[in-house]
Amino acid sequence: MAGRYKQFLRLLESWPLDSSKKGRDLGHHIRQKVVEAFPSGETSKVNVEECEKVYNSLKRLADNYYGDKFKRRYTSSATGLTREECTESKTSVLHVPVMASHVLEYLRPQPGQIFIDMTFGAGGLSKFILDESQNTRIIALDRDPLANSLSNELSEQYPGRVIPLLGKFSELPELLKSHNISRDSIDGIVFDLGCSSMQLDRAERGFSISKDGPLDMRMDGDRFPHQPTAADVLAHIDEHDLFKLLRIYGEEKNAKKISRAVIETRYTFRKLTRTHELKDLVASACDNQMRLDKLQRISHSATKTFQALRIFVNNELNELNYGMILAHRYLKVGGKVITLTFHSLEDRIVKRHLVGNVIENAINPLPLKYSNHSLLYDKSFVDNIIDSKWKMINKHVLMPDADEIEANPRSRSAKFRAAIKCLNIE
Repeated sequence: MAGRYKQFLRLLESWPLDSSKKGRDLGHHIRQKVVEAFPSGETSKVNVEECEKVYNSLKRLADNYYGDKFKRRYTSSATGLTREECTESKTSVLHVPVMASHVLEYLRPQPGQIFIDMTFGAGGLSKFILDESQNTRIIALDRDPLANSLSNELSEQYPGRVIPLLGKFSELPELLKSHNISRDSIDGIVFDLGCSSMQLDRAERGFSISKDGPLDMRMDGDRFPHQPTAADVLAHIDEHDLFKLLRIYGEEKNAKKISRAVIETRYTFRKLTRTHELKDLVASACDNQMRLDKLQRISHSATKTFQALRIFVNNELNELNYGMILAHRYLKVGGKVITLTFHSLEDRIVKRHLVGNVIENAINPLPLKYSNHSLLYDKSFVDNIIDSKWKMINKHVLMPDADEIEANPRSRSAKFRAAIKCLNIE
């Protein structure tokens, strides 16, 4: 460990102490941490991987890596930008597509091919595909009216190459039929699941914990006036069903406490109608527990509750299950499906479809390793399992690299899977 210890000592030489910042000097703090990490100096035993990670982080700070990468143009503001530039930076990019380079690498668009973007959003991935190869066409599906308006704008930028469709996965067959698009005719299908940034960033949509707004959470907006909002669900659901909703869709360990608090609130003072009301209630029910996300940042205790309600209100998991069935139905043999999932419930559905662990068009609730070996099946059933519908392109799930997570922290949970349709099976 002598070499690594000397590396840290050389790094500290470029990090002088500032005696004017007593008790809050970063240089002094780092020296203390180095002493703790190397109690015996050069002979200390340390975690090599962790040591290298910390060293690289400190080296970037010492070399002013971020200052050079994001140069300040003004000294009069904390950000180094004018008010107009700050506003522009917030609104110019509605949604940053995740792992776009991987999508293009695995999809490999060719001239004349046709693709379906099942979750158009702000159109980032669709635009990459259109720019990658001339004469490719995109069917832009999204259930969100705002996203549909953006797909209409994109169709004007790329005349004759974009077909905007407004609807859920379950509405896709009727929508494609109206455009005379038949089965086994699509070259590639992309799913970029989860909530888009433009939905999270708009307080009036009710998806965000950090912004106060009505508890809506309907991805379809006002398309279906009688569809219940998250506030409607909380106003009418009973305690046991709410417990199951939070436990299954949110994987929330404090589901019992939260469901009890919601019911007590309903019968004591008033109906929950705002995101911050629900956020504060969940925090108090969880005794303000501190949770950390994958980047070790503080995560609010209501995050999983919001996820569970969003999934329930929009019927997301059933829609995804049917979406995977439709992907196989409309892809050509040799066509590719690309999926980007953001939590384990989505990824489990995708994975079990791709490996063939499906029973009567629904995923098997148990993984294959828990199957009962004492059961006997007829030959046709076994052949149907062995003759897989899909061939995985990447054996293991792919995740965004550190640079992408740094540039777009919302990508931290993304899981990328890609597969090729290899059989037509009814």
